[in-house]
Amino acid sequence: MLPSFPGDAARSDLRSLSFSELSALVSRLGERPYRARQLYSWLHRKAAASLDAMTDLPHAFRERLAAETRLATLAVDAVQESRDGTRKYRMRTQDGKFIESVYMPDEAGPESFDPEADEDEVGPATRVRRTLCVSTQVGCAMGCGFCMTATMGLVRNLSAGEICDQIYRVNADLHRLGVSGERPLTNLVYMGMGEPLHNYENVMRSLELLLSEEGANFSQLMPVDRKWNIAALIDAVRKFPSRQGRRVTFEYVLLRDVNDSDEDAARLAALLRDLPVKVNLIPYNENPGLGFGDPGAERVAAFRKALSARGITAMVRKNRGRDIAAACGQLAVQV
Repeated sequence: MLPSFPGDAARSDLRSLSFSELSALVSRLGERPYRARQLYSWLHRKAAASLDAMTDLPHAFRERLAAETRLATLAVDAVQESRDGTRKYRMRTQDGKFIESVYMPDEAGPESFDPEADEDEVGPATRVRRTLCVSTQVGCAMGCGFCMTATMGLVRNLSAGEICDQIYRVNADLHRLGVSGERPLTNLVYMGMGEPLHNYENVMRSLELLLSEEGANFSQLMPVDRKWNIAALIDAVRKFPSRQGRRVTFEYVLLRDVNDSDEDAARLAALLRDLPVKVNLIPYNENPGLGFGDPGAERVAAFRKALSARGITAMVRKNRGRDIAAACGQLAVQV
């Protein structure tokens, strides 16, 4: 695993530590056990940006923490806002690297419209969703030819604390904008810069921290799961013990003149035949210099119709933030 702070690996990142690890640290520094709970709350419930903000901790204790640890707090370097309300945050790490996170508000319904879905599956039409697309790496090593993030290459993994702090910094900004709620964000997706499974340890630790009742206490998290090839993926879906009536959602990026024809739809339907699935169609978001194009609304509708005619339930993903390069596949830090 790539180190989060190459020149500072010996000092633990406080925001990446579990509660038990914080408890051990507090004990080693000679403090009472309840200090660990106070510290954990400052890190993950109150989302403190510095040790100085932790005002109910003794000054001497904070000085010892500063000497022996570090606090991975991100700085919001720039914000762009789309016509549709999407906000793209460029954040700077403490070692001077840049990542991007994307906030997508939706007060009219789910991210994808599925006319055949049950109401209890997608929620009422007026449900408020405030989603943050989170990055897990600085750059990416996957090398996908249609993605701008791939042009950066892989610089390093993000620590669990840095992954969490994207959520905390955006929540703080939403508070500043007057968005209601103790923690305004309702949904998280690990679909920003980087491949989550290439940073598995830190991704899993960030989930544990975010789900903790003593901390951020998030209950809706959707990390991405990928397999090496289509055959292995289909085999895994067949073996997966899903609940009765539940379906697996396949994400399908439609690229103009590459995989958007009626023949491609027929091949996809044949591949998914007899599986309990839905298909989420994502029209490609164009990037300069990569050579791929948006198939257009008419072709997307025809592709969906071709799948439906073969018994495959399909929906079309809403494109959010295209005008500020904040949609899927468009994140690549420009400094």
